[in-house]
Formats: sequence, structure tokens, C-alpha cells
Amino acid sequence: MAGNLTDTAENKLLDHILGTASYTSPSVKLALMTANGSDASAGTEVVGGSYARQSLTCGSASGGSASNSGTISFASMPSCTVVGVEVWDSAGTNRLWWGPLAANKTVNSGDTVQFTAGQLTFSLD
Repeated sequence: MAGNLTDTAENKLLDHILGTASYTSPSVKLALMTANGSDASAGTEVVGGSYARQSLTCGSASGGSASNSGTISFASMPSCTVVGVEVWDSAGTNRLWWGPLAANKTVNSGDTVQFTAGQLTFSLD
């Protein structure tokens, strides 16, 4: 997901790097989307079943990118087609990243959607 920072995240990072405001790294959650958003607006999030955003942890960036460091599981999903993901702060107030999946995932009711370690890669290019 290269270059898919939201406008909010871009502004926070620019302010931090340029010294106009400090930015403390938030705890983040991964959300699954049935329609992708853009830099400026959120997509349509999965609803129903036992779906809930899941914690996202990544290793330190290397070579200009970082990846999820562990498996992320969404259990007891509703029937849907997942087309992308978004990264939100844990409070659910700031959307930080968005991106389409390489291939849509068709999900049946009760299925589990998983992303294994290293399957999600984030970069600023």
C-alpha cells in the first residue's frame, strides 16, 4: 500500500518532521472495507457478524517499508466481499492509512479473514 496515507496522517507527519507540532505514535487498528475510500474520505467498513477492528502491530521500517509483524484474524465474519483495509487510531477518531487488497476476498457468514505476518506492507513511496 504505497503512498496511501490519508490527508490527516500526511498533515500530522509533515507538522512533526518540520517541527510545527509533535506527533505521538498511536496504537492502531485494522479495519476491513467493502468499498475503498481515498486520501480524503473513508471507505465503507464491514458490518455485522462478530466483525470488529483488530489491533495492528508492525516491525520497524526497513528499506522504506514496514509490514505487519503477526497474524491478524477477523473471526465470525458476515457474508461480504472485502476489497481493502484502513488503519485507524485505536480511539477510532483518526483514519491514517487506506488501500485496496491485491485481490478481493469473498467471505461467507462465519468465516475468518486472516492476514499472516508480512502480508500487509506499508510504504511512503
